[in-house]
Amino acid sequence: MKANVIGLDGAVKGSIELPAVFDTEYKPKLIHRAVLAMQSAKKQPKGADPRAGKKQTALYVGIRDAPAYNRSMNVERARLPRLRNRGTLLAGRTAGVPHVVGGPAAHPLKSWEIIREYINKKEKKAALKSAIATSAMKDLVEKRFIVEKDLPIVVEDALEAVAKTKEVVAAFEKIGVGKDLENARGKVRKRAGKGKSRGRVWKEKKSVLIVSAKNSPILRAARNLPGVDTVTVTSLNVELLAPGAEAGRLVVWTKGAIEELGKEKKAKAQKPKAEFVRERNMAPKTAKPAAEKKVVVKK
Repeated sequence: MKANVIGLDGAVKGSIELPAVFDTEYKPKLIHRAVLAMQSAKKQPKGADPRAGKKQTALYVGIRDAPAYNRSMNVERARLPRLRNRGTLLAGRTAGVPHVVGGPAAHPLKSWEIIREYINKKEKKAALKSAIATSAMKDLVEKRFIVEKDLPIVVEDALEAVAKTKEVVAAFEKIGVGKDLENARGKVRKRAGKGKSRGRVWKEKKSVLIVSAKNSPILRAARNLPGVDTVTVTSLNVELLAPGAEAGRLVVWTKGAIEELGKEKKAKAQKPKAEFVRERNMAPKTAKPAAEKKVVVKK
């Protein structure tokens, strides 16, 4: 499977063989799990003080034989815990239960709850490969983005040297992603809820993802464009390729990033322990040279 390499002027400058990762099967459920695992890892454990609402002397006395001022039943009042450090029967205030003033929460957040979703390393790696492959599936990408050319979009390495934002916008228009960038710019809107008072004022639509081979000026030049994300190929993750756990993002690859993507690290083949022990035992044993005896001549 080959893809055309596009220049910054929009002309085709050649072709490149795509790595085998682009032939990976599309697995939406696995991608969804991997994205949820990444999002849940960002959550911070939080919870209430276990003694909140219980730092008082309230006590429920359900004994009929106790004096009226000391018991909590058959004295024409609610059978609830009453504070013990109040003087008379009428001065006892309820406390220590959720539905009274100053009481503990009914079902508070607990800091020891498991809020993180875990995923196996092999599953996470398979999800990343599947998400990379979806960037070349036009039917998936067209559901969320404006696609003007064939996928995947591979640009010459000169894109990595672009250092001005206006130059990035001009290059995008010639490459074939300018309409989607304009669409994302027009959908920046103010949030509707309380998030405005918590620093999350604006919402924006996701647009192009730029993947470069190494840390280069394009990563800083394009990061202020609405909806545009930039990343090196070694830092690529499932959440960037499938925002909102839905795969199929419009990705602009540099030629060097595609080449790096094809360089998979191969683990060194190790012999099984039993085979290693067998070879060691069968190895011929070399006899140690005998130590020369020193002859001492008595005078």
